[in-house]
Amino acid sequence: MAVIPRILVFAGSIRTGAFSGKTADVAQKELAMQGAEVTRISLGDYPLPIMDEDLEKVKGIPDSAMKLGQQIAAHDGLLIATPEYNGSIPPLLKNSIDWVSRLRRDGSRSFRPLYGKPVGLCSSSEGKFAGVRCINHLRAVLVRCQMDVITPECSVSSANEAFAEDGQFRDPRLHQSMERLCRTLIETSRMLSVRIEA
Repeated sequence: MAVIPRILVFAGSIRTGAFSGKTADVAQKELAMQGAEVTRISLGDYPLPIMDEDLEKVKGIPDSAMKLGQQIAAHDGLLIATPEYNGSIPPLLKNSIDWVSRLRRDGSRSFRPLYGKPVGLCSSSEGKFAGVRCINHLRAVLVRCQMDVITPECSVSSANEAFAEDGQFRDPRLHQSMERLCRTLIETSRMLSVRIEA
């Protein structure tokens, strides 16, 4: 019997009505439809100061970074839906990644929650470029964190017009793109799982 992969989903924005949040909604439903066990979180529940090594030296890793790292570690794969800020990664998302990448220990055990973790990426913007500049920057950052970033991605252009009343994509090609992304993420997460049970 195939193992049911656990996938963690979040958006890179916590703005009310954010297109990245709507894209994450579509991903969450598609992953569940394809048989994954899905957990949806908000980065707003893991508030963090700006990454500062002096702060880390004095106070250590913030509790929210450890809690977010533990959530990531407890799942087989990760899906991030990001907006694009000035052609790149939004500060909330980048700061969260930077803090979690600093984790090395959880109590007495070695703890690197990003290492080897499969991750799928979505982007969205109101413009025609669909956030692809951001998604390319994010991919490079996550590879540097030694995550296993899958190749398929889903980028939503003209996001203010992309979603139907039921929350799904209007464009069937976008739906196919999301289906492929989710299928690949599930398969990769099942094969490469480095889940750490709490």
